[in-house]
Amino acid sequence: MKDEERFKHLNNYLKNKFGERTLKICIDGGFTCPNRDGSISSSGCIFCSEKGSGDLIKYDADISNQVSNYFLSYRSKRANKFIAYFQNFTNTYDSIQNLKSKYDSALIDDRIVGLEIATRPDCINEDIVRLLASYKNNYYVCVELGLQTSNDNTGILINRGYTSSQFSNAVKLLNQYGIDVVAHIMIGLPNESFEDVKNTVNFINKHNIQGIKVHSTYVVKNTVLADMYFNGMYEPISLEYYLDCLTYVITHISPEVVIHRISGDAPKDLLIAPEWNLHKKWVLNGFDKILRENDLYQGIYYND
Repeated sequence: MKDEERFKHLNNYLKNKFGERTLKICIDGGFTCPNRDGSISSSGCIFCSEKGSGDLIKYDADISNQVSNYFLSYRSKRANKFIAYFQNFTNTYDSIQNLKSKYDSALIDDRIVGLEIATRPDCINEDIVRLLASYKNNYYVCVELGLQTSNDNTGILINRGYTSSQFSNAVKLLNQYGIDVVAHIMIGLPNESFEDVKNTVNFINKHNIQGIKVHSTYVVKNTVLADMYFNGMYEPISLEYYLDCLTYVITHISPEVVIHRISGDAPKDLLIAPEWNLHKKWVLNGFDKILRENDLYQGIYYND
């Protein structure tokens, strides 16, 4: 088996789907989160930085400007097709009217072939899903749902603010409208063991999921997790342990699931620990070596 086929890479999937290389335009839609605005909590998840997952996005209140500036940059020269990716915070947390306005503001160029929305399971309802489905005639539509773990006790500890059953309900609703779902999971959350990783993979396999993002838990400045780290209440996992867990995830997940990410990138100026998170190639090369040397591939131990 060729090394590049040992798991279902997102880049290859998009190339096959659209006939050529297709890239994402990361967009900050100016959203907040019910875990930050006081609806559920005001502190957010314990690992989440002040800018959420948008630390690397150059913010502009005008979404169309963000997209236009992207197409003026060198990054747009690397492909001819693109997906508008609303990444930062909870991108379905607004009125239907405002959501439509924001999504439409991004879809301003004929080179955009897809709309991808990152959100929380508790911010998915039928009206929102119906709105997302209305774009399917002209665009590929995909929703990313944070799960992190199937362990609801850990969910409480990390101040996630929703249950695994709410994740299941959101997936079911998105399935009904034929919208692809990408699940996020995190390795190395406080108090979690290898058994929790196994349970989370088993949980995901019980759902109709089209994609998965996997990354390690890292500590960034100005977070509750940073306080826990400095107080000796949290110890980040080692690279070796992460690679062991990642190997389990990929070899046990359904072979039909597209692997969107196997490593998360913390901003260098915000990262506190672990130091190895700064070296993405250590993860990519280490994982590739494990797969090749042990002749492993995605779904080899998957049990339907």
